[in-house]
Amino acid sequence: MMSDTCVPFIENDIYPQTIDNKTVLVVEVYPGKHRPYSVKGKENSVYIRVNGTSRPADAAALKELQLQGENRSYDCMPEIGAEYDEQEAVDLCNKLKALALDNCEDSSAKTLIKELTIGKLEDIGLLYRNMNTLVPTHAFTLMTNNKYRFAKIQCALFKGNDREIFIDKKEYDGPLYEQLLNAFHFVLNHINLGASIGGLYRKEEYELPPDVIREMISNAVIHRSYLIEEKIQISIYEDRIEVVSPGTLYGGLDFKTIKIGRSKCRNQAIADIFQYMNIVEAWGTGIPRMIKACKKYGLNEPVFEEFGDSFKVTVYRKQANKQINNQTSEQTSKQADKQSDKQINKRTSKHMKDILEYMLDVKEATAKEIAKAVGLSDARTRVILGEMQEIEFIGATNKRIYKLKQSE
Repeated sequence: MMSDTCVPFIENDIYPQTIDNKTVLVVEVYPGKHRPYSVKGKENSVYIRVNGTSRPADAAALKELQLQGENRSYDCMPEIGAEYDEQEAVDLCNKLKALALDNCEDSSAKTLIKELTIGKLEDIGLLYRNMNTLVPTHAFTLMTNNKYRFAKIQCALFKGNDREIFIDKKEYDGPLYEQLLNAFHFVLNHINLGASIGGLYRKEEYELPPDVIREMISNAVIHRSYLIEEKIQISIYEDRIEVVSPGTLYGGLDFKTIKIGRSKCRNQAIADIFQYMNIVEAWGTGIPRMIKACKKYGLNEPVFEEFGDSFKVTVYRKQANKQINNQTSEQTSKQADKQSDKQINKRTSKHMKDILEYMLDVKEATAKEIAKAVGLSDARTRVILGEMQEIEFIGATNKRIYKLKQSE
């Protein structure tokens, strides 16, 4: 049926598999390289999956599927009607080189930053060669005289946890790198800045990792769909920060794969030039580094969501994380009170056994890591760990590391 009714041909693999003593046929369909796909006789009817439902692809989604099928990037396409100005291109090269040096924190690495030339702009995709004539691409326009009314970043600070009352708001336009920098500083100016003492020195520290904030914004700029005429929105609430960008996950990716570092770039030229400017390190590493940085700060993992034709990343602020953890502890305590002493002791013994088996493999871990491994809440896991004679710990409560006691 797939071969007879779908065009182009859909690559698939069909094989038997035994599940619960029953044999089933597994049909595995791979991400297509010749998009869009449709039913024969209905080539104009193309559907996409959004949040587990099928819906007809609109003009922007259909255009993006066609570009994927042609292995082309929208930002590398020539800007219709634009004329090449060599001095403008030279000025852009100098500006981007200066930004690359400013963003490089390692002084020895600055000597490795290469000159940006007209030829390099062409290689990256900011310029397009038509016969013997150079033409600016969409990426070149976005990096210079950005004329797109929707290629902007809107930032807002709200009172409370909804959008009823604005405290401050800004809209940033101009070259993409300027928008990113302005939006980054807007967020830093509206989150808490504290201080910690390390040895003899006082160290200022934001409530959220600045690298995570920068990664959220740069990912939105790099991976958004410029075919959708909407703006990036950054919302700061009392309990969280949300970054919403036009366009869903690209190239068949899902949430599981992006968390382990897989990436497919929607805008190749913009990504390359941001990497040259040391704004991003390398494709695919941003989201794993965000998760790791939040964990190091004692924050919950960022939340990634698709809704409509947009992608949203949410990072919860420290106050919200405390509330979430306290609610989890209260719920766990109420549930425990309903159990009989006999049931609690039986389950606790089993959990202790599971924890010991896990610790024999990993040697040391945090309460959160142990809780995830044995399927318990963080609060319940800490209680059980405190009762286990075989386990010892080091560090303060919020950074405590558990390990097996050494045998004497």
